[in-house]
Amino acid sequence: MIKVVFFAKLREQLDCSELTLDDDSISTVADVKQLLSNRSDHWQQTLNNGSLLSAVNHDMVDSTHPVKSGDEVAFFPPVTGG
Repeated sequence: MIKVVFFAKLREQLDCSELTLDDDSISTVADVKQLLSNRSDHWQQTLNNGSLLSAVNHDMVDSTHPVKSGDEVAFFPPVTGG
């Protein structure tokens, strides 16, 4: 089982803070995004933002990063500050 969490504006856009996935076809962060994008057009539009950031087990990663059962995958918008 993979825990997926959403932060900041992304959480509000999807009206979801976290969920779990149990799918043997998931092997990368890109697979997680694709599976979630299949939920609806709204999810697809929100998750296909090219500037979306991701982390696995609190480490920043790109979409090719492997994931396995027990991992936590987090998605969040880019962070800006001043």
